[in-house]
Amino acid sequence: MTSFNRSTSRRLKKLTQIPSVWEGDRRPLSSPNQHSDSEEKGECILWVDYSQGIVRGMDVVASDVGPEAIVRTLMRAMEHPHSPARPARPQRIVVKDREIQFYLRGVLQDLDIAIDYAPELPLIDELFRGFADILDSQTPDLPPQYAQILREKAFAIWQAAPWEFLEEQQILSIEINKWDVGTLYASVMGMLGMEYGILFYRSEESLKQFRTAVLQDVESTEHLEESFLKQDCLFLTFESADEDEDEDEDEESDLADLPLSEIDPTFGNIHPLEGLRSVLYDEEALVIFVAIESLIRFIRDHRRQFHEDIFPNLSRRYRISLPQSEESTKSVAVTVSTMPELAAELEEMADFDDDDEESDNLDSANFQSLQDDLIPEDSFLSLGVVSWEMLDHLRKGVTYHKAGEIKQVGDGLPVILIQTSRPKAKTVIERIEAAGGLKAICFNPGADAFDGDRYDLGLLQTQNEELFLFGEFLDEDPIHVEARKKWNQRCKNTKGYCGLIIAKGLTGASRGNPQLRDMMALFETRSLSPKDLGIGTLQLMPKLELE
Repeated sequence: MTSFNRSTSRRLKKLTQIPSVWEGDRRPLSSPNQHSDSEEKGECILWVDYSQGIVRGMDVVASDVGPEAIVRTLMRAMEHPHSPARPARPQRIVVKDREIQFYLRGVLQDLDIAIDYAPELPLIDELFRGFADILDSQTPDLPPQYAQILREKAFAIWQAAPWEFLEEQQILSIEINKWDVGTLYASVMGMLGMEYGILFYRSEESLKQFRTAVLQDVESTEHLEESFLKQDCLFLTFESADEDEDEDEDEESDLADLPLSEIDPTFGNIHPLEGLRSVLYDEEALVIFVAIESLIRFIRDHRRQFHEDIFPNLSRRYRISLPQSEESTKSVAVTVSTMPELAAELEEMADFDDDDEESDNLDSANFQSLQDDLIPEDSFLSLGVVSWEMLDHLRKGVTYHKAGEIKQVGDGLPVILIQTSRPKAKTVIERIEAAGGLKAICFNPGADAFDGDRYDLGLLQTQNEELFLFGEFLDEDPIHVEARKKWNQRCKNTKGYCGLIIAKGLTGASRGNPQLRDMMALFETRSLSPKDLGIGTLQLMPKLELE
């Protein structure tokens, strides 16, 4: 058994011993009326002075922490007690756990403190009853009678993955006409792989107001958070179950690749007068249940039609059976419809359309999604230049795709270099070739609507009009700003010609400085300006931070 150092025992014995009886105990932090696992919340250790009726020390520890924790709390109760108590040593300690009693007798044997057992601890029992009352009075995130069914429906939506074929501006109306809710307007988030979920706006006006505010605040971000909290909607979002433990931002882009067991759905409400609330009350839970169930059925019935190039005009009526509740109503008739006209209006607001018919721009009809799964996460990336002499060697020694006759002006061809492992490099090359080759390289503005950060997004456009993200650079990063200046000047020298080099050797001696022997492919292409690309500023939708 672990015991005090002799110096510690001498220090504790110097404390004044007062004629008091202290109670001590360790109990789970949960109410008997709650169904949650107490191990998730830990345990509370309490030391109280029964004679004076005050708490001298309290700690919350994990359930698997050993008996040493109760001694550590006792030491603080003696040497550094909570106010108004003063440092002291008790004459007698009473506990209601035999194991704790025997353990303390061994540890405290040199301190002249009697350690007794009692089946009840009046003061501590009263304090824990108060804790239980507080826990019972707390509103759960979801009404207990609907919690399980709502989570099941959330996972069903996750598996249906509507963000694979629905863009955020392709709104679905869900007419409910129950619980003082007329029609909800569902906006699906996730096609850009940044934030997955569904916003159920209570009015078309609220939806338009927020999108207008976001588009305006790209240039002035100081009011974005206020605009976000002025939305009027219910929401369902998804995040990694261990997101708090792993704050690597790159993990967010891989959310769709995680197993179902690692996905955590969150429900809530946003209202101008309430702000963000991560709690649903009974009627709200029923509303969002009906909305999700009807959406699941609508997706099931029309999934194939959504994969077409146009947003179809569809409508379907369903009767949704309600989960068991106190309501006399057993089912609700719901009509789900697409809103092509509203989608077109929202696209126009975002300036997705390009009126220049002579350009090879990517217009809204062709912009299906921005993908971020082409370039491996651990790749080395740089903006640089290849000398004209090196370019000749590259053209002869690697997989080479020519874009046109390039005049040798300036110090060389501006290139994006991506270095990864050999197998991954081979996969990247094959995917670009399968897409018809590389059509263009572009740096396009992006904005985080919540944090106010602005980005320079590096994009690759393939011949089949797909867009792939290869890099995210903060606008304020001085290194990137300088690299972009050089890139723009070199592209100007070459009349817009540039290149993409795919190299191996990420884990070898040439990491970060690949040699000619490491380079596996050269794709010559053209650079596009954001105006040429014509998709506007890409919005990173604000992440719902729940308290």
